[in-house]
Amino acid sequence: MDLSRASGILLHPTSLPGRFGIGELGPEAYRFIDFLAESYQQVWQILPLGPTGFGNSPYLSYSALAGNPLLIDLEWLHSEGLLAEEDFGLLPEFGCDRVNYDLVYETKLPLLNQASLNFRAKASPSQREAFEQFCQVHSYWLDDYALFMAIKEAHDGASWHTWDEEIAKRSTTAIAKWQSRLSEEIFRHKYLQFEFYRQWSELKNYANEKGIKIFGDIPIYVAHDSADVWAHPDIFCLDKETGEPALMAGVPPDYFSETGQLWGNPVYNWEQIQKNNFKWWIQRFKATLEYVDIIRIDHFRGFESFWAVPQGEKVAINGEWIEAPGIAFFEILREQLGKLPIVAEDLGEITPEVEALRDRFDFPGMKVLHFAFDSGVDNPFLPFNYTSRNCVIYTGTHDNNTTLGWFNERSPEAQQRVLQYLGCVEPEGINWSLTRLALGSIANLAIFPLQDILGLGTEGKMNTPGKEEGNWSWRYQASALTPELCQRLKDLTYLYRRAPQQITP
Repeated sequence: MDLSRASGILLHPTSLPGRFGIGELGPEAYRFIDFLAESYQQVWQILPLGPTGFGNSPYLSYSALAGNPLLIDLEWLHSEGLLAEEDFGLLPEFGCDRVNYDLVYETKLPLLNQASLNFRAKASPSQREAFEQFCQVHSYWLDDYALFMAIKEAHDGASWHTWDEEIAKRSTTAIAKWQSRLSEEIFRHKYLQFEFYRQWSELKNYANEKGIKIFGDIPIYVAHDSADVWAHPDIFCLDKETGEPALMAGVPPDYFSETGQLWGNPVYNWEQIQKNNFKWWIQRFKATLEYVDIIRIDHFRGFESFWAVPQGEKVAINGEWIEAPGIAFFEILREQLGKLPIVAEDLGEITPEVEALRDRFDFPGMKVLHFAFDSGVDNPFLPFNYTSRNCVIYTGTHDNNTTLGWFNERSPEAQQRVLQYLGCVEPEGINWSLTRLALGSIANLAIFPLQDILGLGTEGKMNTPGKEEGNWSWRYQASALTPELCQRLKDLTYLYRRAPQQITP
């Protein structure tokens, strides 16, 4: 992938400010894009956009291709006459610095449902035509998703593998029965995807016009309780009797956990996927490119070999590495879709074989500065050890503490090692020192979480791997994006030659 020298900010849309308790695809999203452009940033990196379930993790979505309805801008729906001002009359008091997901669900879902009813009743001919066209073009995933979500609601949210056997195993008769019974609910889920797609497309177009690329994320695995697994059980390793994962995904002991990470997702039946010429995966990439300009493959090493843990295990220690057909897949992907803007998340236990797969297809890898200071001078995350510009450097990621939080939790001796490398006794603020280090590296692309630009401590942490609840809720306040902050980032970006090419002194 050819990345020009640039920089950008990592911020998931749920973290945007707004009056409805969670970030939306409305005015504050456009204001954030304006901030990026004004500060000479050229990339907005986001996390997966799918609808989330228990724990609210964007990496455990009900669909690999659907959008999260909670991100839909309600003011947009109001401006189109799909919601009335009185519909907003009893809004609760939302906190401005955290997402209270339970309260957001209780508040937004009834309003979204009302908008769906109004659209069905009074949409204009052109709106209906646009909706029908959307449904037709995306039917290969939308039909299964809308039916899955409608049936799931009818079962009070129970996982699909606990439904009656006929519908859990998708008998033709059962499918027809549920489609007829839940036609209104199915319409609602299709409509919400239509609205999400419309609003996201407008926002992405605005970003692109401002010179900002959207850097998205494909998690290698999908949630077990998802439309994907329910609709395509043959491509996952499932227990044929119970429908539960026969082999679960995860990683062995690593930087984040002494017992490894047991994610619980079913691993892929790669033999079956390859027999189908990787059709599901190619559709997934093609659809994702409608939402983003650059794709990060989360847990890239799983395309070379993956850690599989038998059903019933409580931690990830007792697993094994199983080879995956990554070369064959990426060859076919390139044949069908061309050379794609892919970044490989190559963190953790990376072998020469994984590096060879990455380099064979010229995918940039990742360098994280938080990992650079806990070993010797040969640490591969130290910028002077980078051997290629074809990489993306981060201060930290969504799975790390903020830079300030990370630094404050280090021992005095470990802090001194960082300061000695940076060459400063009293740094400008450790968050800015690491941002400067990233900007000044040879890496083609430098990314920093917005929390680091804002100088936040642990209170700004987005996710703690292995912790099931309390993650993904951080939000910034609109007043945080000050002109002074914009100018500081702009000056540093220009200083290290990461400003857009057309800008001259």
